[in-house]
Amino acid sequence: MSTNPPELRPDLAPRARITDPKRPGQPTIGMVSLGCPKALVDSERILTRLRAEGYGVSPDYSGADAVIVNTCGFLDSAKAESLDAIGEALNENGRVIVTGCLGAEPDYIREHHPKILAVTGPHQYEQVLDAVHSAVPPSPDPFIDLLPAQQVSLTPRHYSYLKISEGCNHKCKFCIIPDMRGRLQSRPAHAVLREAERLVDSGVKELLVISQDTSAYGVDIKHAEDRGHRAHITDLARDLGSLGAWVRLHYVYPYPHVRQLIPLMAEGLVLPYMDIPFQHAHPDVLRRMARPAAAAKTLDEIAAWRDICPDITLRSTFIVGYPGETEAEFQTLLDWLDEAQLDRVGCFQYENVEGARSNALPDHVEPQVKQDRWNRFMEKAQAISEAKLEAKVGSRIDVIVDEIDAEAATCRTKADAPEIDGNLFIDEGFEGVSVGDIVTVEVEEAGEYDLWGRVV
Repeated sequence: MSTNPPELRPDLAPRARITDPKRPGQPTIGMVSLGCPKALVDSERILTRLRAEGYGVSPDYSGADAVIVNTCGFLDSAKAESLDAIGEALNENGRVIVTGCLGAEPDYIREHHPKILAVTGPHQYEQVLDAVHSAVPPSPDPFIDLLPAQQVSLTPRHYSYLKISEGCNHKCKFCIIPDMRGRLQSRPAHAVLREAERLVDSGVKELLVISQDTSAYGVDIKHAEDRGHRAHITDLARDLGSLGAWVRLHYVYPYPHVRQLIPLMAEGLVLPYMDIPFQHAHPDVLRRMARPAAAAKTLDEIAAWRDICPDITLRSTFIVGYPGETEAEFQTLLDWLDEAQLDRVGCFQYENVEGARSNALPDHVEPQVKQDRWNRFMEKAQAISEAKLEAKVGSRIDVIVDEIDAEAATCRTKADAPEIDGNLFIDEGFEGVSVGDIVTVEVEEAGEYDLWGRVV
């Protein structure tokens, strides 16, 4: 049993979990999946295609004929982590194919690791398959393989990420994601619904809706209606809510039409939870970021959302130490946080990323100042979190069970996304519950980020 650490990077997905039996003589591929949940979905799609061609999936280096490393290029620290992962795979296995966001910089990767077999960019599934075929030719068993592929999941069976679009039309100066993943490309609504239905039919209890910009879903295809489903986030949320699973929305930009989602949360169709990347609160910092600079108006929106759905949980991420950030601007952020009283908050210190326009901005903040501001920000966020969780003691809430060990059942409330928010632990009387169950608990104790309770 472990409590939720306060320093989780907002660009990381849960650890991939691979359990796949191998038949004699079957070629096998290992997968190291780094980066955000969107990259995890890409890894699942690659492995699903390979499974359909007769490949097995190895959970370790020694059992794999080759290893795919799906990389992240979100921050320089993430790039370094990706390079380390490639190096480890080369040392442990020797036959490595690189894909993902950092794959958009093949020369950079080959400069550090010239022995890799191939490099492909993000969501280039066909090129990855071609590289695998070249390195490890398929050898399907016609009596076992070559059947319609069952979705390979890298998450526990009871929840799954559901990617509704790729790319982004924003031009934030600190971000190179649009350069790596391109402009917004929305999936047809009927295709998203079909995938969601398959997931729920297979036992998934929670759908985590992800994209680069969930609010903008369907803008690029003019909210086209096809086979009775319109490509608009409000319609899609309503359709997903009819499937009977928990539906959690991530990466929601606070456009005016987002208010239409809140009644769906109040009705219980969608979880009363929104993940909104505010990034900062001072208008000048937001302008330097090339983001909408209306923090005061955002406070009004938050108040309106809470009027419609008092139980709504708001999570966000912020950047401290952005180039030019003054002490007064940072204090504005702290004051805004006091007023907004967000439930779940992540924060990271600004880093230069090769290719980002923010690198050229003047007045970069010294590392020790960034660290001090991060400490002060997290101290305030922690105090808000602790007070909000303390207010839940004595209440009865539904939780979903993620893991069970000898010490406790580790669960999440509707206010908690997997591995980025807190947990609720049942450390007594949990013998009758199973992973994936949704049970009602009474909250008995609260910490800074986590809760403890008992089944009722």
